[in-house]
Amino acid sequence: MYKVFVNDKPIIFTTSLKNEEDFSVYIYKNTIIEELIYKLKVGKLDGVYIYSNNLTEDWIDFKVKYKVITAAGGLVLNENKKVLFIYRGSKWDLPKGRVEEGENLEEAAIREVEEECGIEKLIINRKLLVTYHLFMLQNEYRLKQTHWYLMFSNYKGSLTPQLEEGITKAEFKDKKETNKALQNTFANIIMVYESYLDNID
Repeated sequence: MYKVFVNDKPIIFTTSLKNEEDFSVYIYKNTIIEELIYKLKVGKLDGVYIYSNNLTEDWIDFKVKYKVITAAGGLVLNENKKVLFIYRGSKWDLPKGRVEEGENLEEAAIREVEEECGIEKLIINRKLLVTYHLFMLQNEYRLKQTHWYLMFSNYKGSLTPQLEEGITKAEFKDKKETNKALQNTFANIIMVYESYLDNID
């Protein structure tokens, strides 16, 4: 299964006919994806299932239609198991950014977290998951593919939000504060946090 968000509303690519969310179901080969994206964007649909009998093939076909932009980021824990959040554009988020030429995914994830939060001493624990969302760039839809890593840091210094990127806060949050932040975030970020909770050591 693959889940692609359009304005926080999911397009769920699946080989299963189960419809747990009561979304409309479409068959990939018979569907004009651009029409579904428009309906999701303007609020005519809350989400859709796209059924495929060859998920690997259809997913590749879908990605070919949109320029894929690869990004990487981290869910960072400190010694007290608090989670590092950034605040940008009136929402809480996790630090992430595009992979630059010559970087591997882990290098990009660490660099982006360091740049956006002013943190040091990052250690990658493991890969969490990959999230996807469609966004407009130069009047074309692009597919952002973000690789997320669970990280740890015992950094004790002050955090410095990257103001030039529109980030106004960078702070560690305890469980109660995290749950509150997750009420004002993106669907992808909730997926990342749930992936962390599902695999706590």
